[in-house]
Amino acid sequence: MTAWQWFGIAAAALLFFWGVGAYNRLMSLRNVIGEAFVQLDAHLKDRSEVCDKLLAAVAPRLPSEQATFDALTSAQAESQSAATASRAKPWAPDPVGTLAVASALHAAALTRLLSLLDHQAELRSETEIDGLVSELKLIERQRAFARQVFNQAVSQYNEALHQFPTRVLANLYGFGEARSL
Repeated sequence: MTAWQWFGIAAAALLFFWGVGAYNRLMSLRNVIGEAFVQLDAHLKDRSEVCDKLLAAVAPRLPSEQATFDALTSAQAESQSAATASRAKPWAPDPVGTLAVASALHAAALTRLLSLLDHQAELRSETEIDGLVSELKLIERQRAFARQVFNQAVSQYNEALHQFPTRVLANLYGFGEARSL
């Protein structure tokens, strides 16, 4: 074999191994997004459970605020549906975008309920309701942190996706840009 043939074989091997390395890096970063979403999803489930308990405790005592309870129930159902759709592919932009909108609606409805409870001192003085509100606020802080971790994982993946020469192979491998929450 001539020197040029050896050079060609070495160049082909180098390109092959670079392609495998780029694929593995993108898969690893995409898996980190999935792991971050698992943590976020756990907090979404916890928030849903606590909201259900809080609604069950408060709704019978404030029948005049049924619109607030209905809004929270509807937003919660939409958020759970969007989270379910996002579980399969948390790096896909469409389901995560739907989850972002649903989470914003849920946060608005939850804020309305919490402000309503702040004006109902007799309800907040009950230990069950106050405990649920405190638990909900703790879950919201934890969810915000998990969301930040998820968004950071998405950012790292998108940065790797847009770097040259990985960008050339991303389309070939079927990798697309992820969406943050």
